[in-house]
Amino acid sequence: MTNQYPLSWDMSPFFGGESNSDKQKAFLHNVEGNIKILHNMLQEMNTEENRQQAASWVELLTGYQDTASQIKELSSFGSCMSAQDLGDQNAKLLVGSVRKVSADFASLRSRLEEVAQNVPQDQWEKLLASPSLKPLAFNLNEIREKAADKMAAELEILANDLSVSGYHAYPDLYNTIVGKMSIPYTQDGEEKQLSVSQAANMLLSTDPQVRTAMSEKWEEAWAHNADLFAHALNHLGGFRLALYRHRGWESVLREPVSGSRMTQETLDAMWEAINQGKDRMVEYLNRKAKLLGKEKLGWHDVSVPLGSSETKIPYDQAAHFIIDQFRQFSPKMADFAQRAFAEGWIEAEDRPGKRPGGFCANFPVSKQSRIFLTYGGTQSNVATIAHELGHAYHNFVTSDLPALTTAFAMNVAETASTFAEIIVADAALKLAKDDDERILLLEDKLERSVAFFMNIHARFIFEQDFYEHRKNGLVSVGTLNELMVSAQKEAFREALADYHPHFWAAKAHFYNTGVPFYNYPYTFGYLFSLSVYARALEEGTGFEDKYVELLRDTGRMTVEELAQKHLGADVTKTDFWSGGVRLVLEDVEQFLALTNDRV
Repeated sequence: MTNQYPLSWDMSPFFGGESNSDKQKAFLHNVEGNIKILHNMLQEMNTEENRQQAASWVELLTGYQDTASQIKELSSFGSCMSAQDLGDQNAKLLVGSVRKVSADFASLRSRLEEVAQNVPQDQWEKLLASPSLKPLAFNLNEIREKAADKMAAELEILANDLSVSGYHAYPDLYNTIVGKMSIPYTQDGEEKQLSVSQAANMLLSTDPQVRTAMSEKWEEAWAHNADLFAHALNHLGGFRLALYRHRGWESVLREPVSGSRMTQETLDAMWEAINQGKDRMVEYLNRKAKLLGKEKLGWHDVSVPLGSSETKIPYDQAAHFIIDQFRQFSPKMADFAQRAFAEGWIEAEDRPGKRPGGFCANFPVSKQSRIFLTYGGTQSNVATIAHELGHAYHNFVTSDLPALTTAFAMNVAETASTFAEIIVADAALKLAKDDDERILLLEDKLERSVAFFMNIHARFIFEQDFYEHRKNGLVSVGTLNELMVSAQKEAFREALADYHPHFWAAKAHFYNTGVPFYNYPYTFGYLFSLSVYARALEEGTGFEDKYVELLRDTGRMTVEELAQKHLGADVTKTDFWSGGVRLVLEDVEQFLALTNDRV
């Protein structure tokens, strides 16, 4: 049967779709040249006269933003080519080249911050009042303020240069170790060596014996390599603490919170609202345990579905369903999704050689996006496509804005994607044919809620505790395990029968150097999107233009300003976040009611 929509993406618009093409090499060479030109421009600008000329700033920022978009174009291309074929060595080389030019561009950013900081305040305000620079005022003020919060430019550039082969090398070390790991598993009398991703899939088996056996092997595998992971985590954390110390920063949350364009007060209010709703979440976990024939859930039981539908959803059917549900809220969003499906923006084919997981890559020069996943016909796959289309739509509606204003923080980026996912998940629930299907869909929604409210909270607590210990020296494997279990017990209110001591090793997010505390932005995006969704339900398709305006402001406002302007809400108050938590607890109540006579 022929699909209406292609299962494989079309990469030909980007460098001919070849990871080692002459077009790609010429583009990279041009970017390297542009960075050198911009360095020279900044050097010439750093005089009292030139710093105060709006025309000089316009010329500089035009080149700066163009180059930022070009680097993103290359980065997205490298990620896509590598993901579609893990054996593509040219793609790996391209990723390495992009990392080098990105480091050079980061040094350029430090120079830009220095020049901005050297402009007297009265002259700075005059510059930003000029028509050509006014649209960038928020972002330019942000650049200036961050410069004042860091070391001298020369020291920042030195730290950045050293980090390329030091700090930023630890994620590579982590991936190398994981890539070499194998986990033994005996099936039908035959012992197999499984990759980490294959073993992870078995942890989701609905067969409790398979799950229990793999849980033990899983923990053993991470324990076997724990000293190597501890080495990476300790030195990654040590680099951050040393850099923060030289910048005069006392809190390890200063960088992630500032990078999220939010205040500590907002973050604290979010966690407080979640903590207030956890007792009812524990009741859901206890009910799920009984449905699985257990007194308490184990760590790996939390994500296991209560059952599975034998019906596979054809790709075209999934596409039509997503488009139809988007249309109920926003015809513009639906038209965009249809274009993405029809023009081959989505890599969905189930074939060997692809990397696991899913993502959305933005190509700002070409003004397109590409979405990656391996489609297996499950409801979860449908949700993933909707999620990534949310990211792509965010890219689309902001594609005409200056590049500086489209550098979205992770927390608001996850708002757009989660919002799209919620639309589809709620529609599937409303269209469930019977209580059995309704329970499965509700449980799938609640499992994600538990991830945002409890699992991610555990990661956040662990990282805070880890850095406190790391200030006093290297943290041993034993202590890392203790901190991890303690964080999990606190986040899950001790509702589980067992925990995952080596989760700090098994979770790649802890080794991400691009976004410190790569955890709470997911929870923020989830809860914030619930508030946006509630507003959309109230206003229907009349909200679509307001939603687009909200998305367009995500890169040029603080979180607090964004919520106040578009939702009339104060996100520094617990009450705002409690509204989203209540929506989740309504799902809990429905789940408990539907399953009350099944235990």
